[in-house]
Amino acid sequence: MLDAKGVGQLMKMTVDSGRQTRPDIKIGICGEQGGHPESIRFFHYIKMDYVSCAAPRIPIARLAVAQAKLLEESYHI
Repeated sequence: MLDAKGVGQLMKMTVDSGRQTRPDIKIGICGEQGGHPESIRFFHYIKMDYVSCAAPRIPIARLAVAQAKLLEESYHI
């Protein structure tokens, strides 16, 4: 599970800064966090473009992305 209030805030600052410098930049993450549903919700919240995960986690990740989109208005850190 990603520490959204600690490391996550650093990630958000980095994404925001990158987009200010280059609005068309593609930002994503790979590895174990890319397949964790709660982390995926956070990555959607900070407006990352993609996640990459191990093949067995793809169905879980796809479901988490859909849920993140549906619930984006109610997500808070």
